[in-house]
Amino acid sequence: MSNHFCIFGRKPILEAFKAGKRFDKILLLKNASGDDVREIGMLARQVDTPVQHVPKEKLESIVSKYSKHKEANHQGVIGFLAMIDYHTVDDVIHHVLSKGENPLLLILDGITDVGNFGAIARSAECLGAHALILPTQGAAQINSEAMKTSAGALNKILVCREKSLVTTIKYLKANGLHIFGTSLQDSSELSNADFTVPCAVVVGAEGEGISKEVIKLCDETLRIPMTGSTQSLNVSVSAGIVLYEAQKQRLA
Repeated sequence: MSNHFCIFGRKPILEAFKAGKRFDKILLLKNASGDDVREIGMLARQVDTPVQHVPKEKLESIVSKYSKHKEANHQGVIGFLAMIDYHTVDDVIHHVLSKGENPLLLILDGITDVGNFGAIARSAECLGAHALILPTQGAAQINSEAMKTSAGALNKILVCREKSLVTTIKYLKANGLHIFGTSLQDSSELSNADFTVPCAVVVGAEGEGISKEVIKLCDETLRIPMTGSTQSLNVSVSAGIVLYEAQKQRLA
């Protein structure tokens, strides 16, 4: 059984996987077992779909919220259908270079707020970024709220979901991309950066910032100069300012 973006039950989810449908995530009842559960786990791993093990109360609350039939039997598993198509970083690089364009990618490290994610996608598409790159785990779900906040941008910009941002960044560097990180500490002013080179910009979650493993791989860290007493900008605003600077340089 399903609605516009949820599928409930083991067989329906298996059928969806085998029909080529993609999921944003699978919620599985803690300690669930059986051949169907093992097959769902295997198929999810093959396409890098996150699987979260949750208590029965969590599954029942989702059925109550999203199903037209409140007595729908989830059978210990619920799948959230992907609302967009995902691409690989390799596909993006080849796509951009085949068009003779200069890669500009945006990497989201730990951005879990759906509203921020949608706003970032909107700015990225408006300001010339070729793709968004986010991790399989620890990223905002691309749901109806994210789609609405993006004002349709998520239907236009390429989105990559990768197992490891560290591995992905190493791959980008090996392909000649310069990696910029945004940070308030030990960084140069935004206007000093050269965005005319093939590059990727990493933005981190508010509060935590970019993870230590990722910041070590950045070729350069940048900060947005501020004169007010507030310590930091909203991450979606920061992303927009950085991308505006990149676009300004590239159009000059």
